[in-house]
Amino acid sequence: MQQGVRVWEPTAAVLGLFCRGRLGRTQIWAGRSWSCLPREMSRWSSREASNPPPPQENPRVLITGGLGQLGVGLAQILRKRYGTENVILSDIKKPPPNIYSSGPFVYADVLDYKLLRELIVNNRITWLVHYSALLSAVGEANVALARKINITGLHNVLDLALENCLRIFVPSTIGAFGPSSPRDPAPDLCVQRPRTIYGVSKVHGELMGEYLHHKYGLDFRCLRYPGVISVNTTPGGGTTDYAVQIFHDALSTGHHECYLRPNTRLPMMHISDCHRATVEFMQAPECQLSLRTYNIAAMSFTPEEVAEEIRKHLPHLKQTVGL
Repeated sequence: MQQGVRVWEPTAAVLGLFCRGRLGRTQIWAGRSWSCLPREMSRWSSREASNPPPPQENPRVLITGGLGQLGVGLAQILRKRYGTENVILSDIKKPPPNIYSSGPFVYADVLDYKLLRELIVNNRITWLVHYSALLSAVGEANVALARKINITGLHNVLDLALENCLRIFVPSTIGAFGPSSPRDPAPDLCVQRPRTIYGVSKVHGELMGEYLHHKYGLDFRCLRYPGVISVNTTPGGGTTDYAVQIFHDALSTGHHECYLRPNTRLPMMHISDCHRATVEFMQAPECQLSLRTYNIAAMSFTPEEVAEEIRKHLPHLKQTVGL
């Protein structure tokens, strides 16, 4: 190593100050102890003082778990708004031809920290939407894998967001509430004691994001999604996915087996409203946010109610419900 040059790795605290805007470029460089000549430092300072601030650039967005229920639709909206090349979908699965040809797609495993870092740095990412997760039913069938993806993967993207001063969105869920949580409606701040690994991991994510925001200034944002109803993707194993599966079953077999009781009322939302809420939330100035996690809702119904509505169009539908 060249004599007189000492490399210093910034700590989380320093990265947090930089994200908050409390450290400038010259302070960071001085902390790294590079052997810069005073003339070089003054040249940088005068250049920054004389030049006007650059125009606002469009965000560069990376979406993890992009081939699930929400990623493709969100990418389409963001690409129309910010440009196709500025929104990158990622997943560990091979995309169908229409998605691959619609815009940038890369392989990304949220458990591979080094790969994620390369993607963020090489593509100059500024916004990260973290959709990678195992949902309720799938997670209960494989708790160890759910713990890895939902918690270890979350820690990877949180660390990288802090390191690179990203705006990061991590959705939570109504599954983050539990039997002891207040209802009708549940407030943004209340008791949360979920009984699934999916719900537990989402509460963990909410608290970690809030901690990193208050401690280091991370721009963490989170919405507790209700059940999301869509037509373009198959259900992914969530508690509310019956509200999607019942339409497929009504058209294919005429019989739907629901694991919920017929009078179980759960909050739901159409996917277009979900995308709109997410985009508006991501665009909101940080100074306007009093919390880091909010509930969102649209409507609520029971398995029996949705079955009755479908029978108005497909009278032959039969539904078997849980007890």
